[in-house]
Amino acid sequence: MIPTLYRIDERSEEYTGTFTLQIRPQPGDRPTPFVPGQFNMLYAFGAGEVPISMSGSPSDDDSYVHTIRSHGLVTQALARLRPGDVIGVRGPFGCGWPLEVAAGKEVLIIAGGLGLAPLRPLIYSLLGGHHRATRVWLFYGARRPQELLYQRELERWQSEHSEGDLKLTVTVDQADSGWRGRVGVITQPLEAAHIDGQSAIAFLCGPEVMMRFCIQTLLDKGVPEGAIYLSMERNMKCATGLCGHCQWGPNFVCKDGPVFRYGSVRSWFNLRAL
Repeated sequence: MIPTLYRIDERSEEYTGTFTLQIRPQPGDRPTPFVPGQFNMLYAFGAGEVPISMSGSPSDDDSYVHTIRSHGLVTQALARLRPGDVIGVRGPFGCGWPLEVAAGKEVLIIAGGLGLAPLRPLIYSLLGGHHRATRVWLFYGARRPQELLYQRELERWQSEHSEGDLKLTVTVDQADSGWRGRVGVITQPLEAAHIDGQSAIAFLCGPEVMMRFCIQTLLDKGVPEGAIYLSMERNMKCATGLCGHCQWGPNFVCKDGPVFRYGSVRSWFNLRAL
């Protein structure tokens, strides 16, 4: 429960209001290993703490990477910090993506907006070849081209994996005349993809309305409910299930999630007001 001090090593602006921090522990310390899908509690001194998903590589054993959108008191305080400044860190917490189920499967990674950040460690692991997926599909949607995360990395993935081990599709809701990519909702390329639903497994993170439509598309393509996993990040405050802020049906998102199998939470996920 006591934060560990970390120093901001690098800071990069993704787009206006969204930034990525690479943080390192004090000399002589090492970060606790994490699995893709977990999160840390980041503490801005004088402002409070906030849950932020891991967005770096699990194989990086000397730092953490977090991509953060500035929208509240704590994240605004984090946005003002620069390399050399110190923050507090608690974690890692939560249940991650079940990488072991990817063996022999077509893996569908579906991200909306900032939802690519919790999925990026999963992509690193799969592209590293440690989990023997037959193919990895990445469907990524954002509101505008300017709001795409990790743009240089997306271009690198596209060029380095042109042989077919990663099939990348990027789309935006709206764009100006300078955009040469897809325009439209993410369900359109997902519907058009030639996927054997019975041999596929899907990992989703993004706005809940996006995930709801994508899940229906996956079910229509024959992907079983038990092969769909989603990340929920609702109102997490303490990270241990103690405060109750993130209770979702019978679950505490911080402790039982944030990654859930759709088949086990379907009745709760489809209640719009919950």
